[in-house]
Amino acid sequence: MNGTDLHKTAADCAEGLPGAALEHPFGPDWEVFKVRGKMFMLMTEVPERPVVILKADPGEAQALREQYSHITPGYHMNKKHWITLEGGEGVDKELVGELVTESYRLVVAHLPKAERPVDPHGYGGATGEAR
Repeated sequence: MNGTDLHKTAADCAEGLPGAALEHPFGPDWEVFKVRGKMFMLMTEVPERPVVILKADPGEAQALREQYSHITPGYHMNKKHWITLEGGEGVDKELVGELVTESYRLVVAHLPKAERPVDPHGYGGATGEAR
């Protein structure tokens, strides 16, 4: 998957998640998706390369970085809790959907129960549908 398709796939997935909203708090070059005011995905270009920055469980983030050459520590974010995804070989629609949905679930799980748009433990899958 190339960088343009990466951004489109990630944005399409994020837009379909309950309560997700697109904002531009860091200027027009940064697309930031939030749920209830908390970031779960950022998209930008880092020197001329489209990237998607996502929240990840620290153990899972390490495993992903070891498995995929196109996943690196979070750009301008906490390197333990965030990953950066670039387009390339092995990056497909299913992987992008899973990573975006998992990032969303991690953020929702830390919201007060009354503010959660979904139950983070019963929500997921690459398409964002209830399990």
